[in-house]
Amino acid sequence: MLGSNDLQHFQSAARDVLTNLDFDRFYREISIRNPLMASRKISLVLDVGANIGQFASQLRRRGYKGRIVSFEPLAMEYAQLQENAAQDPEWECRHTALGSFNGTSEINRAGNSYSSSLLPMLERHIAHAPDSGYVGKEEVTIVRLDSLAQEIIKRNDRVYLKIDTQGYEMEVLKGSENILDKVILIELELTVVPLYENQVLYEEMAQHLNGLGYDLVWVEKGFSVPETGEVLQFDGIFLRRG
Repeated sequence: MLGSNDLQHFQSAARDVLTNLDFDRFYREISIRNPLMASRKISLVLDVGANIGQFASQLRRRGYKGRIVSFEPLAMEYAQLQENAAQDPEWECRHTALGSFNGTSEINRAGNSYSSSLLPMLERHIAHAPDSGYVGKEEVTIVRLDSLAQEIIKRNDRVYLKIDTQGYEMEVLKGSENILDKVILIELELTVVPLYENQVLYEEMAQHLNGLGYDLVWVEKGFSVPETGEVLQFDGIFLRRG
């Protein structure tokens, strides 16, 4: 249960993070997504691992006007996400994690919030991002996206599925198999070296998506070693064939 002081402190910190983002850089990157989404007539964005709504907010700033459903399991982050989405009637929030089963689990809360994961973090991650170390655990609900499809996805929707779940992406995909006929574009983090226990690395992930009928069409540098620029993670967008 969140105390009012905890929530106020978190909301203040979240506003500081948003204030200090390099928006010019973020706008350039998001602007690449929006034309791709428009060309494929995307009507619904499923924002999995939404944190406080950074991704959805930037899509809005760059002109996307369709529906968004954001999923976030952590309580404080979800409260801030709801606040950020409150004035947007086309932006819905769900307080849950997504995975390959319906049930509950414990999520590891990271010091920087956005590195939180259902998987244990490896030392390599902490070494290159000291503020990402785990500071606690929180029990969360997990659901298969398939089980929510009738509530969320309309018959003629064309879906953009964005997954940012810190190593848990394959489990989200396993729980989404029955809706992929609606999913035109999939964006997810691809990891070059292990950063979380048992995570699937980029080659296996790309092969898996290729087998599902998706081709990699765009990449963006993500988490890297600060001193050398060595890429540890990058974001990839996959387009369904046909």
